[in-house]
Amino acid sequence: MDAWTFEGQPGALGDTTVTLVEGGSFCVSARNGDIVQGGAQGVYHADTRLLSRWELRVDDCPIEALRVLAGEPYHATFLGRACPRPGRVESTLLVIRDRYVGGGLREDLTLRNLADEPAGCVVDIQVASDVAGLFEVKSGRVQHVADVEVTTDRSGLLIVSATRRRGTRIVAEPAPFAVPGKLIFRVVVPARGEWTVSLQVNPILEGEESPAWFSTHHPLEYAEPARRRADWDRLSSTITTSNRAFSQVLHRSREDLGALRMFDPSVPDEPPTIAAGAPWFMTLFGRDSLLTSWMALPLDQSLAIGTLRRLARLQGTVDDPLTEEKPGKILHELRFGPQCADSSEGGRAYYGSVDSTPLFVMLLGELRRWGVHEEVVEQLLPYADAALGWIRRSADPFLSYQRNSDQGLINQGWKDSFDAINFADGTLARAPIALAEVQGYVYAAYVVRAYFAHHVGDSALEEEWFTRATRIREEFNERFWLPDRGYYAIGLDGAGRPIDSLASNMGHCLWTGIVDEDKAPSVAERLLSPEMFTGYGVRTLASDMGAYNPMSYHNGSVWPHDNALIAAGLMRYGFAKEAQRIVYGLLDAAEVFGWRLPELFCGFDRAEFAWPVPYPTSSSPQAWAAASPIQLVRTLLRLEPCIPYDRVWLDPVELESLRITGLPLAGSRVTIDVGEEGVAVAGLPEGIALINEPRGPTTPAPSQVC
Repeated sequence: MDAWTFEGQPGALGDTTVTLVEGGSFCVSARNGDIVQGGAQGVYHADTRLLSRWELRVDDCPIEALRVLAGEPYHATFLGRACPRPGRVESTLLVIRDRYVGGGLREDLTLRNLADEPAGCVVDIQVASDVAGLFEVKSGRVQHVADVEVTTDRSGLLIVSATRRRGTRIVAEPAPFAVPGKLIFRVVVPARGEWTVSLQVNPILEGEESPAWFSTHHPLEYAEPARRRADWDRLSSTITTSNRAFSQVLHRSREDLGALRMFDPSVPDEPPTIAAGAPWFMTLFGRDSLLTSWMALPLDQSLAIGTLRRLARLQGTVDDPLTEEKPGKILHELRFGPQCADSSEGGRAYYGSVDSTPLFVMLLGELRRWGVHEEVVEQLLPYADAALGWIRRSADPFLSYQRNSDQGLINQGWKDSFDAINFADGTLARAPIALAEVQGYVYAAYVVRAYFAHHVGDSALEEEWFTRATRIREEFNERFWLPDRGYYAIGLDGAGRPIDSLASNMGHCLWTGIVDEDKAPSVAERLLSPEMFTGYGVRTLASDMGAYNPMSYHNGSVWPHDNALIAAGLMRYGFAKEAQRIVYGLLDAAEVFGWRLPELFCGFDRAEFAWPVPYPTSSSPQAWAAASPIQLVRTLLRLEPCIPYDRVWLDPVELESLRITGLPLAGSRVTIDVGEEGVAVAGLPEGIALINEPRGPTTPAPSQVC
């Protein structure tokens, strides 16, 4: 089964598991630190489960969990206790498992004897690897690999599948007594003393072993993830505020985005990209990575540069019906599991996404507005032109999707579950489908291209792209608007009929500016209606629609990134109060979720249940959910840079005391202070005018495309 054909959702991991993440690696375990066979727990790297079992026993007894001490996103300390010693009622052996994830695993295991006599123990770790692909685990269809061979050596265990050419080596210091499937240590822990062993799990990919990033041979602070984290803390901007909820959720967002960054070892000087989310999406996604990078711009701009560059290298060049690749098209996702090494990037790319391509162009334009080095943008402009070429060839007049084979995704917008696009009566829409928000992205991409042409003085090209933008905006407002309903259709089906369900997608249309101003008040009213707004956020589908289910993935749930873009769109059109309701509703939800916004949560009304209800299989941490609070701050600041034309709009809306330090803007580091006495800005590049008013949603003219 190909990764992208799975239409369901994985079984819930439950709230008794702990997830650690670093780049393309992650670990899911029980709260005592054990990895138990039979479910989704494991150590994963390069979309492969390196360990499917990792269970600690002391004198053949499991460890009782006491506490998990969360550290960095890649590190946790599991505290537990062993069974009572002979003749004692209470346990006197504390078990400490310091675990570090990245390119495999490192675990420093310590037994601390709290008794006044030495403790003789047999410590064993039961180990197994099924070398399963990530999507086999996700779908609950793990294929038995018959040739997984387990051998022992002086330092530990070697587990390899010859057919998959993948596996792992487990080494221990001090050396264990190893038998297939088990590491055994016979130890005496001194009275009031400790015994420690360091274990390292190294991945074997394509027959080559590589050391885990947290090597037992080097101090932890020298490990690459630790050094990258220090750089992230030093170089990314910081946001402090007297609003406790905002402060807590922003801190968590900064931590999670730093952990989800991915670095390509083949291009060591390349800025990072960002993984979509743990546990199932620790890879590059076109749509997710682009939107996350956009929302994270006030924090860091290297994510956007790295994401654009890598997507450009993977841009479609041929027609391939199976992967849905087309010349100029931007991929949907890149995978690295067994038998997925088809591309020059070492993974397998799938292109079944209708929105990644216009979002690529949009993000490049946004980088230019933030004053990112002109040469970076110029290098990527040919790829943007190729992307626009695919859009022009595919749009007639609207950009739509239809999968090329039964191996592809049925729905190819951000709501990509099989039942996500439906009519008001619940009937599923038939492809080809032109989604409302995608036309907004295309409109914004056309405006970006006009912007670039204006910047170099090419008036003819500027006029051409501005004309295209104007045309699609006019046709969109004519064909998608439902005057008797007062909202936009979610899309047009294969027969050109409006898909008339009331959904959140039109909030993205506000964000991109494709909505006619006379229609915006009705759109805002609908989005904040009782049928759409739960009190914590806007539902993906209104509660009076035929397919509504608040416990579904896309038909009534609440997605933080969706709401962040809706809030930005509302603010763009001047609906500040409505935007604030969404912002502070999400912050209330974040507090219940431990200050980490999940990928999504159930869409029950706040009046019915006092707390937001979790969605069982929601990814956490998840990239665009982590970036959403940063976008919310930008929305409340009404911050809109236009550096090429020496302007920055900044007009905060009822913000409490807030300070941003190190905001990257045109090569400078800017400080913004918002308080009772107003707004103070320091560090703006020379010649940049600060405009203390909203930018507004006006349709850009050829000479005003910024």
